Amino acid sequence: MSQADTRPWMDAGRSHDERADLLIAELSLDEMIALVHGPMPNLLDEVPADAARGAGYVPGVARLGIPPQNATDASLGVANPRKVREGDGATALPSGLALASSWDPDLARRAGAMVGAEARAKGFNILLGGGVNLARDPRCGRNFEYLGEDPLLAGVLVGEAIAGAQSNDIVCTIKHFAINDQETCRHVVDVQIDEGALRESDLLAFQIGIERGQPGSVMSAYNRLGGDWCGENDFLLNRVLKGDWAYPGWVMSDWGGCHSTAKAALGGLDQESGEQLDKQVYFGELLKTAVQEGEVPFERLTDMVRRILRSLIAHGVFDRLVEREEIDYEAHAQVAQAAAEAGLVLLRNQGLLPLAPGLKVAVIGGHADVGVLSGGGSSQVIPVGGPALEIPVTIGPSSAFSRITYHPSSPLAAIGQRAAQVTYADGRDLAAAMAIAADADVAVIFAEQWTTEAEDLPTLALPGDQHTLIAAVASANEKTLVVLETGGPVIMPWLDDAAAVLQAWYPGARGGEAIARLLFGEAEPSGRLPISFPRSADDLVRPEIPGMIFGPPVEGATIPTSYPGVQQHKGRFSVPHPEGAAVGYRWFDRQQTQPLFPFGFGLSYTRFVHENLSLEGGATVRARFTVANVGDRAGVDTPQLYARVKGADAQPGLRLIGWTRVALAPGERREVEITADPRLLAAYDVTAPGWRIAGGVVAVTLQSDARTVTLSGEAELEARTLAP
Repeated sequence: MSQADTRPWMDAGRSHDERADLLIAELSLDEMIALVHGPMPNLLDEVPADAARGAGYVPGVARLGIPPQNATDASLGVANPRKVREGDGATALPSGLALASSWDPDLARRAGAMVGAEARAKGFNILLGGGVNLARDPRCGRNFEYLGEDPLLAGVLVGEAIAGAQSNDIVCTIKHFAINDQETCRHVVDVQIDEGALRESDLLAFQIGIERGQPGSVMSAYNRLGGDWCGENDFLLNRVLKGDWAYPGWVMSDWGGCHSTAKAALGGLDQESGEQLDKQVYFGELLKTAVQEGEVPFERLTDMVRRILRSLIAHGVFDRLVEREEIDYEAHAQVAQAAAEAGLVLLRNQGLLPLAPGLKVAVIGGHADVGVLSGGGSSQVIPVGGPALEIPVTIGPSSAFSRITYHPSSPLAAIGQRAAQVTYADGRDLAAAMAIAADADVAVIFAEQWTTEAEDLPTLALPGDQHTLIAAVASANEKTLVVLETGGPVIMPWLDDAAAVLQAWYPGARGGEAIARLLFGEAEPSGRLPISFPRSADDLVRPEIPGMIFGPPVEGATIPTSYPGVQQHKGRFSVPHPEGAAVGYRWFDRQQTQPLFPFGFGLSYTRFVHENLSLEGGATVRARFTVANVGDRAGVDTPQLYARVKGADAQPGLRLIGWTRVALAPGERREVEITADPRLLAAYDVTAPGWRIAGGVVAVTLQSDARTVTLSGEAELEARTLAP
């Protein structure tokens, strides 16, 4: 008798739903309960033999062939928190903002596939990646993991990264659902925002990401939304995710993000993750009792389990069990370097770059002699061979799990391979830094800003005396270049004194090599900003981070109503979002405020022109135009299509509706086409409910960034309503 006869759920010829239903019929109540909660294995007294020592573990059901679930944090590479797997390094991608700066869906898929391959080879079948929370505040400590401020750009890129990861027959999450836009007070903050605005911004990013990537699981956020925790939020999980979007996968809690049994189960949560971080285990014996007593219907429990099993089956976890394998780290490092080079954004260049060979270069600051900076928290990757440098974190919420970590890719060494002579100063001695700068042809300052999960930045200024250092070095050598290794935007009071500025973000495993190649013209600058750089915090929706000054509030405590952006709402720490869907560049456009550098901005070593814009309307907007490289070097242009559309709040606003990425040789011209996602041309109507395109003429512009129009026109749209 074949396995298909004895275990029909193992028959790959059957549908995912049929196989899951066949399994459900075989499971006992205790086995079902065991599948909907799990611990962090390294906090157990005895680690199970089949646990991969990662972030999470759910035992399988051996008698039915259900494999264990082994989850790893992997936003930017396979993490190894607290080095629990001794000697186990991984390939670090550049930060999420760096990947988003590429505006390259194919690269995002390649990057996701690389991380997924390493996860599988290390014994993991659940990858906790896919971060797509919009950057509503540039000081959010976790922005570096995410993909910027625009729902279309972020949604497309996260979807491609998820699809790439899951091509390895593993499950990848999308997270954190939803509107987790600050780390300060993240466990208590209650976000207040109109539904239409939410649908047109953060939820649209998730919706696009889910459509393109089809993640096997959605991870809920820590915060509340409209009074309810995101992990038990009926509106988010049942109405939107599983109802409007017909999402077939399962919802897991974030670690420490489960707060109840019946309310969470009925509110749409399917699995409690990292249960030791919750106040108690809610989906173990408590859930079993709730089911037996009818508080949670048995049908709801079977739905929870079915969703988990269906995703494991649909994404190949059942049919191709993970096995530890050798990893080609060199090939993977090349992917990381390609991502770094594509994500470097040239912000200023007064004729300094690219550098010519044979120069005497002074390199200053940023620990550039040893490596490149990375962001902190659960996304922290321990590099292959170990970090170049680790600095302990002794205060703050992140001190429990973070170290300031540098990947061993030295910019100093990479520049030294290309320059005639290199000198180095760490920047702590101002006179020494100025002296080597004055004696060099070019001074390169590496300025840094470390950001981490669990903490937001109190300021957009570079920490320490780096502003003073940059101004002093620039006064000693007018050919001063600033390389910014930061988790997000920073202010630049020294900008006019610098001959060039390169935004390097956290550039990953081969960041030093990528930076040097771009500086010396071996790689072309092609990155475009996925997030606006404000001139100061005064230009932001909230000049201060809500809750930061007063510290984490006690549940039900009084928060001073005079505090910027904060008011009382049903006794909870409430943060209104008056900007609604006007996130980032949309806010600057609405306020008619000029940012320091706009969304979509980035310079090149060549020049591009856009010509012959032709617009077609109807069901959506289709744009055809010609892109020409009129310079003397090869390069990549990223034409961006925008429209001015009235949203749910009835106010017209600027929206990115599409883009393309075009690589051109010198003198080359190419006709390209962009088709807009029609939801970007609509207002979300909560009464329909759905996306309502008003119909009529819409103004459309082709732009090089959110502030610079190259061509413009109009298209006439058909009035229609799209499903939620």
